[in-house]
Amino acid sequence: MNVQPKASHFVNGNWMEDTSGTALDVVNPATGAVIARLHEATPAVIEAALAGARAAQGAWAALKPIERGRILRRAADLIRADGDRLARLETMDTGKPLQETLVADWPSGADALEYFGGLVPSVTGETIPLGGDFAYTLREALGVCVGIGAWNYPSQIACWKSAPALAMGNAMVFKPSEVTPLGALELAQIFMQAGLPAGLFNVVQGRGAVGAALIADARVAKVSLTGSVPTGRKVYAAAAAGVRHVTMELGGKSPLIIFDDADLDSAVGAAMMANFYSAGQVCSNGTRVFVQSGILPAFLDRLTARAERIVLGDPMDMATQMGPLVSIAQAEKVMGFVDRAVAQGARLVTGGKGHGLFVEPTVFAGVTDDMEIAREEVFGPVMAVLEFSDEDEVVSRSNHTDFGLAAGVFTADLTRAHRVIGALQAGTCWINTYNLTPVEMPFGGVKLSGVGRENGKAALDYYSQIKSVYVGMGPVDAPY
Repeated sequence: MNVQPKASHFVNGNWMEDTSGTALDVVNPATGAVIARLHEATPAVIEAALAGARAAQGAWAALKPIERGRILRRAADLIRADGDRLARLETMDTGKPLQETLVADWPSGADALEYFGGLVPSVTGETIPLGGDFAYTLREALGVCVGIGAWNYPSQIACWKSAPALAMGNAMVFKPSEVTPLGALELAQIFMQAGLPAGLFNVVQGRGAVGAALIADARVAKVSLTGSVPTGRKVYAAAAAGVRHVTMELGGKSPLIIFDDADLDSAVGAAMMANFYSAGQVCSNGTRVFVQSGILPAFLDRLTARAERIVLGDPMDMATQMGPLVSIAQAEKVMGFVDRAVAQGARLVTGGKGHGLFVEPTVFAGVTDDMEIAREEVFGPVMAVLEFSDEDEVVSRSNHTDFGLAAGVFTADLTRAHRVIGALQAGTCWINTYNLTPVEMPFGGVKLSGVGRENGKAALDYYSQIKSVYVGMGPVDAPY
Protein backbone atom coordinates (compact mmCIF):
# COMPACT_ATOMS: atom_id res chain seq x y z
CA MET A 1 0.00 0.00 0.00
CA ASN A 2 1.65 3.22 -1.20
CA VAL A 3 0.92 5.99 1.31
CA GLN A 4 3.27 8.70 0.06
CA PRO A 5 1.02 11.75 -0.50
CA LYS A 6 1.35 13.96 -3.56
CA ALA A 7 2.72 16.77 -1.40
CA SER A 8 3.27 17.64 2.24
CA HIS A 9 0.49 20.19 2.61
CA PHE A 10 -3.05 20.80 1.38
CA VAL A 11 -3.77 24.50 0.98
CA ASN A 12 -6.61 26.33 -0.77
CA GLY A 13 -7.96 23.13 -2.27
CA ASN A 14 -4.65 22.02 -3.77
CA TRP A 15 -1.55 20.08 -2.88
CA MET A 16 1.34 22.34 -1.91
CA GLU A 17 5.01 21.54 -1.50
CA ASP A 18 8.05 23.50 -0.39
CA THR A 19 11.05 21.21 -0.06
CA SER A 20 13.04 23.93 1.67
CA GLY A 21 11.16 22.95 4.83
CA THR A 22 12.83 20.45 7.17
CA ALA A 23 12.20 16.85 6.13
CA LEU A 24 9.72 14.78 8.15
CA ASP A 25 10.02 11.02 7.81
CA VAL A 26 6.84 9.05 8.52
CA VAL A 27 7.71 5.73 10.16
CA ASN A 28 5.51 2.65 10.42
CA PRO A 29 5.92 1.76 14.13
CA ALA A 30 5.34 -1.94 13.49
CA THR A 31 8.14 -2.32 10.98
CA GLY A 32 10.41 0.67 11.44
CA ALA A 33 10.14 1.38 7.72
CA VAL A 34 9.91 4.94 6.41
CA ILE A 35 6.60 4.93 4.53
CA ALA A 36 6.51 8.59 3.48
CA ARG A 37 8.64 11.71 3.52
CA LEU A 38 7.09 15.14 4.06
CA HIS A 39 8.47 18.60 4.74
CA GLU A 40 7.66 21.11 7.44
CA ALA A 41 5.66 24.15 6.45
CA THR A 42 7.74 27.17 5.56
CA PRO A 43 6.54 30.74 6.22
CA ALA A 44 5.27 30.83 2.63
CA VAL A 45 3.11 27.75 3.19
CA ILE A 46 1.75 29.11 6.47
CA GLU A 47 0.92 32.43 4.85
CA ALA A 48 -0.88 30.77 1.96
CA ALA A 49 -2.95 28.65 4.35
CA LEU A 50 -3.97 31.53 6.60
CA ALA A 51 -4.67 33.90 3.73
CA GLY A 52 -6.75 31.30 1.93
CA ALA A 53 -8.70 30.46 5.07
CA ARG A 54 -9.51 34.08 5.75
CA ALA A 55 -10.57 34.74 2.16
CA ALA A 56 -12.89 31.73 2.06
CA GLN A 57 -14.47 31.98 5.50
CA GLY A 58 -16.89 34.86 4.97
CA ALA A 59 -18.79 33.33 2.07
CA TRP A 60 -18.92 29.99 3.88
CA ALA A 61 -20.41 31.56 7.00
CA ALA A 62 -23.02 33.30 4.85
CA LEU A 63 -24.43 30.01 3.58
CA LYS A 64 -27.53 28.55 5.18
CA PRO A 65 -26.47 26.20 7.99
CA ILE A 66 -28.29 23.34 6.30
CA GLU A 67 -26.09 23.81 3.21
CA ARG A 68 -22.93 23.63 5.30
CA GLY A 69 -24.28 20.60 7.11
CA ARG A 70 -25.08 18.82 3.86
CA ILE A 71 -21.40 18.95 2.84
CA LEU A 72 -20.26 17.56 6.19
CA ARG A 73 -22.73 14.71 5.91
CA ARG A 74 -21.44 13.90 2.41
CA ALA A 75 -17.92 13.76 3.84
CA ALA A 76 -19.11 11.31 6.48
CA ASP A 77 -20.56 9.08 3.77
CA LEU A 78 -17.30 9.18 1.82
CA ILE A 79 -15.32 8.13 4.89
CA ARG A 80 -17.59 5.17 5.52
CA ALA A 81 -17.47 4.10 1.89
CA ASP A 82 -13.65 4.02 2.01
CA GLY A 83 -13.38 2.67 5.55
CA ASP A 84 -11.12 -0.31 4.89
CA ARG A 85 -8.42 1.66 3.08
CA LEU A 86 -8.53 4.51 5.60
CA ALA A 87 -8.22 2.07 8.50
CA ARG A 88 -5.16 0.45 6.93
CA LEU A 89 -3.57 3.87 6.44
CA GLU A 90 -4.27 4.72 10.08
CA THR A 91 -2.70 1.47 11.22
CA MET A 92 0.44 2.10 9.20
CA ASP A 93 0.66 5.67 10.52
CA THR A 94 0.03 4.89 14.21
CA GLY A 95 0.80 1.19 14.74
CA LYS A 96 -2.67 0.56 16.17
CA PRO A 97 -4.23 -2.82 15.37
CA LEU A 98 -6.51 -3.00 12.37
CA GLN A 99 -9.26 -4.42 14.60
CA GLU A 100 -9.23 -1.02 16.36
CA THR A 101 -8.84 1.34 13.43
CA LEU A 102 -11.67 -0.33 11.51
CA VAL A 103 -14.17 0.56 14.25
CA ALA A 104 -12.79 3.40 16.37
CA ASP A 105 -10.77 5.98 14.47
CA TRP A 106 -12.20 7.09 11.13
CA PRO A 107 -15.68 5.78 12.05
CA SER A 108 -15.71 8.13 15.05
CA GLY A 109 -14.63 10.96 12.75
CA ALA A 110 -17.46 10.17 10.36
CA ASP A 111 -19.90 10.20 13.26
CA ALA A 112 -18.72 13.68 14.22
CA LEU A 113 -19.18 15.04 10.70
CA GLU A 114 -22.64 13.53 10.46
CA TYR A 115 -23.66 14.71 13.92
CA PHE A 116 -22.57 18.32 13.55
CA GLY A 117 -23.81 18.45 9.97
CA GLY A 118 -27.26 17.54 11.24
CA LEU A 119 -27.11 19.63 14.41
CA VAL A 120 -26.04 23.00 13.07
CA PRO A 121 -29.35 23.94 11.35
CA SER A 122 -30.97 23.82 14.79
CA VAL A 123 -28.61 26.41 16.29
CA THR A 124 -30.54 29.63 16.80
CA GLY A 125 -30.44 32.78 18.87
CA GLU A 126 -33.13 33.96 21.26
CA THR A 127 -35.48 36.88 21.66
CA ILE A 128 -35.61 38.75 24.95
CA PRO A 129 -38.77 40.77 25.72
CA LEU A 130 -38.03 44.09 27.45
CA GLY A 131 -41.46 45.64 27.72
CA GLY A 132 -42.05 47.66 24.57
CA ASP A 133 -38.45 47.18 23.48
CA PHE A 134 -36.81 43.82 22.88
CA ALA A 135 -33.43 42.27 22.25
CA TYR A 136 -32.27 39.31 20.24
CA THR A 137 -29.08 37.30 19.93
CA LEU A 138 -27.26 35.85 16.96
CA ARG A 139 -24.81 32.95 17.05
CA GLU A 140 -21.94 33.83 14.72
CA ALA A 141 -18.76 32.15 13.51
CA LEU A 142 -15.43 33.11 15.05
CA GLY A 143 -13.46 33.26 11.79
CA VAL A 144 -10.20 31.38 11.17
CA CYS A 145 -9.54 28.56 13.64
CA VAL A 146 -6.31 26.65 14.16
CA GLY A 147 -6.45 22.98 15.09
CA ILE A 148 -3.40 21.24 16.52
CA GLY A 149 -3.65 17.46 16.69
CA ALA A 150 -2.05 14.71 18.74
CA TRP A 151 -0.45 11.52 17.44
CA ASN A 152 -2.63 8.94 19.20
CA TYR A 153 -5.95 9.50 17.34
CA PRO A 154 -4.82 11.68 14.43
CA SER A 155 -7.73 11.27 12.02
CA GLN A 156 -10.41 11.21 14.68
CA ILE A 157 -9.03 14.41 16.20
CA ALA A 158 -8.92 16.13 12.80
CA CYS A 159 -12.62 15.33 12.37
CA TRP A 160 -13.58 16.17 15.94
CA LYS A 161 -12.08 19.64 15.55
CA SER A 162 -13.05 20.44 11.97
CA ALA A 163 -16.66 19.22 12.19
CA PRO A 164 -17.98 21.78 14.71
CA ALA A 165 -15.68 24.48 13.37
CA LEU A 166 -16.89 24.12 9.78
CA ALA A 167 -20.49 23.53 10.80
CA MET A 168 -20.60 26.92 12.51
CA GLY A 169 -19.14 28.72 9.50
CA ASN A 170 -15.48 28.92 10.45
CA ALA A 171 -12.41 28.04 8.38
CA MET A 172 -9.67 25.83 9.82
CA VAL A 173 -5.93 25.47 9.39
CA PHE A 174 -5.01 22.11 10.87
CA LYS A 175 -1.55 21.00 11.95
CA PRO A 176 -1.39 17.27 12.68
CA SER A 177 1.30 15.77 14.85
CA GLU A 178 4.56 15.40 12.96
CA VAL A 179 4.58 11.75 14.13
CA THR A 180 1.26 10.82 12.46
CA PRO A 181 0.64 13.33 9.65
CA LEU A 182 -1.11 11.29 6.96
CA GLY A 183 -4.75 11.11 8.03
CA ALA A 184 -5.39 14.85 7.96
CA LEU A 185 -4.28 15.00 4.32
CA GLU A 186 -6.83 12.30 3.51
CA LEU A 187 -9.53 14.29 5.31
CA ALA A 188 -8.70 17.40 3.27
CA GLN A 189 -9.23 15.47 0.04
CA ILE A 190 -12.46 13.96 1.34
CA PHE A 191 -13.78 17.42 2.14
CA MET A 192 -13.03 18.54 -1.40
CA GLN A 193 -14.84 15.50 -2.82
CA ALA A 194 -17.81 16.34 -0.62
CA GLY A 195 -18.00 19.85 -2.06
CA LEU A 196 -16.29 21.93 0.60
CA PRO A 197 -15.09 25.19 -0.98
CA ALA A 198 -11.33 25.61 -1.27
CA GLY A 199 -9.55 27.29 1.61
CA LEU A 200 -11.84 26.17 4.40
CA PHE A 201 -9.82 23.17 5.58
CA ASN A 202 -6.07 23.47 5.13
CA VAL A 203 -3.41 21.04 6.38
CA VAL A 204 0.13 22.17 7.12
CA GLN A 205 2.85 19.92 8.52
CA GLY A 206 5.45 20.65 11.12
CA ARG A 207 6.67 20.57 14.67
CA GLY A 208 6.05 23.06 17.44
CA ALA A 209 7.48 26.06 15.62
CA VAL A 210 4.84 25.74 12.89
CA GLY A 211 2.09 25.60 15.49
CA ALA A 212 3.53 28.63 17.25
CA ALA A 213 3.58 30.62 14.00
CA LEU A 214 -0.08 29.80 13.38
CA ILE A 215 -1.16 30.72 16.90
CA ALA A 216 0.65 34.05 16.83
CA ASP A 217 -0.99 35.26 13.62
CA ALA A 218 -3.49 38.09 14.07
CA ARG A 219 -5.90 36.50 11.62
CA VAL A 220 -6.50 33.55 13.95
CA ALA A 221 -9.57 33.77 16.19
CA LYS A 222 -9.46 30.36 17.90
CA VAL A 223 -6.96 27.64 18.80
CA SER A 224 -7.95 24.07 19.59
CA LEU A 225 -5.23 21.77 20.92
CA THR A 226 -5.15 18.11 21.84
CA GLY A 227 -1.87 17.36 23.57
CA SER A 228 0.13 17.21 26.77
CA VAL A 229 -0.10 19.62 29.68
CA PRO A 230 3.35 21.17 29.00
CA THR A 231 2.38 21.81 25.38
CA GLY A 232 -0.99 23.11 26.52
CA ARG A 233 0.61 25.66 28.83
CA LYS A 234 2.68 27.05 25.95
CA VAL A 235 -0.22 27.13 23.49
CA TYR A 236 -2.60 28.66 26.03
CA ALA A 237 -0.09 31.40 26.87
CA ALA A 238 0.53 32.18 23.23
CA ALA A 239 -3.20 32.31 22.49
CA ALA A 240 -3.77 34.55 25.50
CA ALA A 241 -1.32 37.08 24.10
CA GLY A 242 -3.75 37.61 21.23
CA VAL A 243 -6.87 37.13 23.43
CA ARG A 244 -7.91 34.21 21.26
CA HIS A 245 -10.60 31.64 22.01
CA VAL A 246 -9.17 28.27 23.08
CA THR A 247 -10.11 24.67 23.58
CA MET A 248 -7.48 22.65 25.43
CA GLU A 249 -7.88 18.86 25.64
CA LEU A 250 -4.85 17.83 27.65
CA GLY A 251 -3.57 14.90 29.67
CA GLY A 252 -4.92 12.98 32.62
CA LYS A 253 -4.25 10.55 35.43
CA SER A 254 -7.80 9.38 35.78
CA PRO A 255 -9.23 7.22 38.58
CA LEU A 256 -11.30 4.11 37.94
CA ILE A 257 -12.97 3.14 41.22
CA ILE A 258 -14.20 -0.43 41.66
CA PHE A 259 -16.35 -1.13 44.71
CA ASP A 260 -16.71 -4.62 46.16
CA ASP A 261 -20.30 -5.03 44.88
CA ALA A 262 -19.31 -4.43 41.25
CA ASP A 263 -19.75 -7.03 38.53
CA LEU A 264 -16.19 -8.32 38.69
CA ASP A 265 -15.81 -9.54 35.12
CA SER A 266 -17.17 -6.27 33.75
CA ALA A 267 -14.90 -4.28 36.05
CA VAL A 268 -11.84 -6.26 34.96
CA GLY A 269 -12.79 -5.82 31.31
CA ALA A 270 -13.26 -2.08 31.74
CA ALA A 271 -9.95 -1.73 33.57
CA MET A 272 -8.22 -3.48 30.70
CA MET A 273 -9.94 -1.28 28.11
CA ALA A 274 -9.00 1.73 30.24
CA ASN A 275 -5.31 0.81 30.18
CA PHE A 276 -4.47 -1.46 27.24
CA TYR A 277 -6.62 -0.26 24.32
CA SER A 278 -4.42 1.47 21.72
CA ALA A 279 -1.47 0.17 23.75
CA GLY A 280 -2.50 2.54 26.53
CA GLN A 281 -2.00 5.65 24.41
CA VAL A 282 -5.33 7.28 25.32
CA CYS A 283 -5.53 10.55 27.26
CA SER A 284 -8.65 9.61 29.24
CA ASN A 285 -7.34 6.23 30.38
CA GLY A 286 -8.21 5.16 33.92
CA THR A 287 -4.63 4.45 34.89
CA ARG A 288 -5.23 4.64 38.64
CA VAL A 289 -7.44 1.63 39.31
CA PHE A 290 -8.74 1.82 42.87
CA VAL A 291 -10.06 -1.58 44.02
CA GLN A 292 -11.88 -2.10 47.31
CA SER A 293 -10.04 -4.41 49.70
CA GLY A 294 -12.58 -7.23 49.76
CA ILE A 295 -12.30 -8.05 46.08
CA LEU A 296 -8.68 -7.10 45.41
CA PRO A 297 -7.26 -10.66 45.30
CA ALA A 298 -10.01 -11.91 42.98
CA PHE A 299 -9.69 -8.81 40.80
CA LEU A 300 -5.94 -9.29 40.36
CA ASP A 301 -6.32 -13.01 39.63
CA ARG A 302 -8.87 -12.46 36.87
CA LEU A 303 -7.04 -9.44 35.52
CA THR A 304 -3.75 -11.32 35.28
CA ALA A 305 -5.30 -14.29 33.51
CA ARG A 306 -6.99 -12.08 30.92
CA ALA A 307 -4.07 -9.68 30.43
CA GLU A 308 -1.69 -12.53 29.70
CA ARG A 309 -3.95 -13.70 26.87
CA ILE A 310 -3.72 -10.38 24.99
CA VAL A 311 -2.22 -10.98 21.55
CA LEU A 312 0.64 -8.69 20.54
CA GLY A 313 1.88 -8.71 16.98
CA ASP A 314 1.52 -7.38 13.47
CA PRO A 315 -1.19 -4.71 13.65
CA MET A 316 -2.31 -5.58 10.13
CA ASP A 317 -3.30 -9.06 11.37
CA MET A 318 -6.92 -9.05 12.53
CA ALA A 319 -5.97 -11.46 15.33
CA THR A 320 -3.63 -8.88 16.88
CA GLN A 321 -5.12 -7.11 19.90
CA MET A 322 -2.24 -4.81 20.75
CA GLY A 323 0.33 -3.23 18.49
CA PRO A 324 3.53 -1.28 19.13
CA LEU A 325 3.85 2.09 20.74
CA VAL A 326 4.03 4.95 18.29
CA SER A 327 7.80 5.56 18.42
CA ILE A 328 11.09 4.48 19.96
CA ALA A 329 11.02 7.58 22.16
CA GLN A 330 7.59 6.66 23.52
CA ALA A 331 8.59 3.04 24.16
CA GLU A 332 11.70 4.16 26.04
CA LYS A 333 9.64 6.61 28.08
CA VAL A 334 7.13 3.93 29.07
CA MET A 335 9.80 1.40 30.02
CA GLY A 336 11.45 4.07 32.15
CA PHE A 337 8.22 4.37 34.13
CA VAL A 338 8.10 0.58 34.51
CA ASP A 339 11.67 0.35 35.77
CA ARG A 340 11.19 3.20 38.25
CA ALA A 341 7.93 1.69 39.55
CA VAL A 342 9.78 -1.51 40.42
CA ALA A 343 12.56 0.52 42.07
CA GLN A 344 10.02 2.45 44.15
CA GLY A 345 8.48 -0.73 45.53
CA ALA A 346 5.43 -1.39 43.35
CA ARG A 347 4.72 -5.10 42.88
CA LEU A 348 4.87 -6.25 39.26
CA VAL A 349 1.90 -8.57 38.77
CA THR A 350 2.30 -9.28 35.06
CA GLY A 351 4.11 -7.95 32.02
CA GLY A 352 6.86 -5.39 32.48
CA LYS A 353 9.00 -6.29 29.49
CA GLY A 354 9.67 -4.30 26.35
CA HIS A 355 10.43 -5.80 22.94
CA GLY A 356 11.49 -2.95 20.71
CA LEU A 357 8.42 -0.74 20.31
CA PHE A 358 6.18 -3.44 21.81
CA VAL A 359 5.50 -3.25 25.55
CA GLU A 360 3.71 -6.07 27.31
CA PRO A 361 0.42 -5.33 29.06
CA THR A 362 1.75 -4.45 32.50
CA VAL A 363 0.01 -4.43 35.88
CA PHE A 364 1.41 -3.12 39.15
CA ALA A 365 -0.20 -3.73 42.53
CA GLY A 366 0.76 -2.38 45.93
CA VAL A 367 0.90 1.09 44.38
CA THR A 368 0.75 4.03 46.79
CA ASP A 369 -0.45 7.53 46.01
CA ASP A 370 3.01 9.07 46.25
CA MET A 371 4.64 6.78 43.66
CA GLU A 372 5.50 8.29 40.30
CA ILE A 373 3.38 5.71 38.50
CA ALA A 374 0.32 6.97 40.43
CA ARG A 375 1.03 10.64 39.74
CA GLU A 376 2.42 10.96 36.20
CA GLU A 377 0.81 10.19 32.85
CA VAL A 378 2.57 7.12 31.41
CA PHE A 379 0.75 6.87 28.05
CA GLY A 380 1.48 3.21 27.60
CA PRO A 381 -0.05 -0.18 28.55
CA VAL A 382 0.74 0.15 32.26
CA MET A 383 -1.95 -0.18 34.96
CA ALA A 384 -1.47 0.92 38.56
CA VAL A 385 -3.77 -0.88 41.03
CA LEU A 386 -4.35 0.82 44.37
CA GLU A 387 -6.27 -0.62 47.33
CA PHE A 388 -8.94 1.34 49.23
CA SER A 389 -11.30 0.73 52.14
CA ASP A 390 -14.23 3.14 52.01
CA GLU A 391 -15.98 5.70 49.84
CA ASP A 392 -14.79 8.90 51.50
CA GLU A 393 -11.20 7.71 51.38
CA VAL A 394 -11.22 6.80 47.70
CA VAL A 395 -12.93 10.04 46.66
CA SER A 396 -10.33 12.08 48.50
CA ARG A 397 -7.44 10.10 47.04
CA SER A 398 -8.92 10.19 43.53
CA ASN A 399 -9.16 13.98 43.63
CA HIS A 400 -5.62 14.41 44.94
CA THR A 401 -4.16 15.22 41.52
CA ASP A 402 -3.67 18.27 39.33
CA PHE A 403 -5.39 16.42 36.47
CA GLY A 404 -9.12 16.17 35.95
CA LEU A 405 -9.88 14.69 32.55
CA ALA A 406 -11.90 11.57 33.34
CA ALA A 407 -13.12 9.19 36.03
CA GLY A 408 -15.13 5.99 36.34
CA VAL A 409 -17.07 4.13 39.02
CA PHE A 410 -18.12 0.47 39.11
CA THR A 411 -20.78 -0.49 41.65
CA ALA A 412 -24.17 -2.15 41.79
CA ASP A 413 -25.39 0.66 44.07
CA LEU A 414 -26.51 3.34 41.62
CA THR A 415 -27.17 5.83 44.40
CA ARG A 416 -23.54 5.50 45.43
CA ALA A 417 -22.44 5.64 41.80
CA HIS A 418 -24.08 9.01 41.22
CA ARG A 419 -22.94 10.32 44.60
CA VAL A 420 -19.30 9.42 43.94
CA ILE A 421 -19.35 10.75 40.39
CA GLY A 422 -20.78 13.98 41.75
CA ALA A 423 -17.85 14.29 44.15
CA LEU A 424 -15.08 13.50 41.66
CA GLN A 425 -13.21 16.38 40.04
CA ALA A 426 -13.29 15.27 36.42
CA GLY A 427 -14.89 16.53 33.23
CA THR A 428 -15.83 13.21 31.58
CA CYS A 429 -17.15 10.35 33.71
CA TRP A 430 -18.54 6.85 33.33
CA ILE A 431 -20.64 4.56 35.52
CA ASN A 432 -20.23 0.79 35.04
CA THR A 433 -18.34 1.31 31.77
CA TYR A 434 -15.28 3.25 30.65
CA ASN A 435 -13.82 5.24 27.75
CA LEU A 436 -16.93 5.30 25.58
CA THR A 437 -16.91 8.66 23.81
CA PRO A 438 -19.91 9.04 21.50
CA VAL A 439 -19.92 12.29 19.57
CA GLU A 440 -23.26 13.19 21.13
CA MET A 441 -21.58 13.53 24.56
CA PRO A 442 -19.30 16.48 25.43
CA PHE A 443 -15.70 15.45 26.11
CA GLY A 444 -13.10 17.41 28.05
CA GLY A 445 -11.48 18.00 31.41
CA VAL A 446 -11.09 20.29 34.39
CA LYS A 447 -8.06 21.52 36.33
CA LEU A 448 -4.85 20.95 34.32
CA SER A 449 -6.63 18.61 31.92
CA GLY A 450 -8.00 21.49 29.91
CA VAL A 451 -10.72 23.98 29.12
CA GLY A 452 -13.60 23.83 26.68
CA ARG A 453 -15.30 20.77 25.27
CA GLU A 454 -15.13 18.62 22.18
CA ASN A 455 -18.29 16.99 20.81
CA GLY A 456 -21.90 17.31 21.82
CA LYS A 457 -23.93 20.48 21.51
CA ALA A 458 -21.43 22.13 23.83
CA ALA A 459 -18.71 22.06 21.16
CA LEU A 460 -20.62 24.54 19.00
CA ASP A 461 -20.43 27.06 21.85
CA TYR A 462 -16.65 26.96 21.57
CA TYR A 463 -16.64 27.61 17.83
CA SER A 464 -19.06 30.54 17.87
CA GLN A 465 -19.76 33.81 19.60
CA ILE A 466 -22.94 35.61 20.60
CA LYS A 467 -23.94 38.95 19.18
CA SER A 468 -26.59 40.79 21.21
CA VAL A 469 -28.90 43.31 19.54
CA TYR A 470 -31.14 45.75 21.44
CA VAL A 471 -34.12 47.03 19.47
CA GLY A 472 -35.66 50.30 20.60
CA MET A 473 -39.36 50.61 19.67
CA GLY A 474 -40.00 54.16 20.82
CA PRO A 475 -38.44 57.63 20.99
CA VAL A 476 -35.11 58.06 22.81
CA ASP A 477 -35.54 59.68 26.21
CA ALA A 478 -32.33 61.66 26.67
CA PRO A 479 -31.67 63.62 29.89
CA TYR A 480 -29.87 66.38 27.99
